[in-house]
Amino acid sequence: MPPTDASTDAGITPVTDLVPDPGPGPGTDNEDTLDLRLPDELLALLGSEVESAGGDDLLDRIGGWGPIATPVGAFHLVPVRVERDLPLVSRWMNDPAVAEFWELAGPESVAEEHLCRQLDGDGRSVPCLGVLDGTPMSYWEIYRADLDLLARHYPARPHDTGLHLLIGGVANRGRGLGSALLRAVADLVLDKRPACARVVAEPDLRNTPSVSAFLSAGFRFSAEVDLPGKRAALMVRDRSLRDLL
Repeated sequence: MPPTDASTDAGITPVTDLVPDPGPGPGTDNEDTLDLRLPDELLALLGSEVESAGGDDLLDRIGGWGPIATPVGAFHLVPVRVERDLPLVSRWMNDPAVAEFWELAGPESVAEEHLCRQLDGDGRSVPCLGVLDGTPMSYWEIYRADLDLLARHYPARPHDTGLHLLIGGVANRGRGLGSALLRAVADLVLDKRPACARVVAEPDLRNTPSVSAFLSAGFRFSAEVDLPGKRAALMVRDRSLRDLL
């Protein structure tokens, strides 16, 4: 759990240093025929990451989950590599709207320390770039909530999986991308982690766009919880209710 909440509606204009932009992706009207072909450079990158992942980890090898169709385009979670992704993540963290909740603004070393704490750990938290239609546009942390400090503040169940998200582009705010991707990623977690019965999140209560995005994504408000540095809304997406909410 980072010191403060991830915002689903804050960031800076995305850059395309990681992979080339293949052009406008399909929209909601042709979701059923969404082309999931990714750029060759990204496919090669993902292949090397899957090979290096080794055996199962605490989050069931996120690097091998593959692309998914969403109402807003083809989406892929790409595990962060500091040597490649630090400049982009640091730029996003230095946007004032992001910094208000993440508190990771400053030189690149600030974001680097945050990323390395996860990457050098035991695999209970995996930082990822969210790549939409070939463009990295969001930052995610997929984590084992039952093994996190968060578990001290709510009745955690084994394999509860948590999400943190920030949208890294001004142009992507206010378009419903946060809600669409939160729903898609929560369902992806439930599909790829059969032992997980709940996906949880803990946005800052002050961050009303974030709370609203989780509600629109099929999460339910469970409780208010006092966490270090913030009072949070505990949001839960239940496997048993995924087809109803």
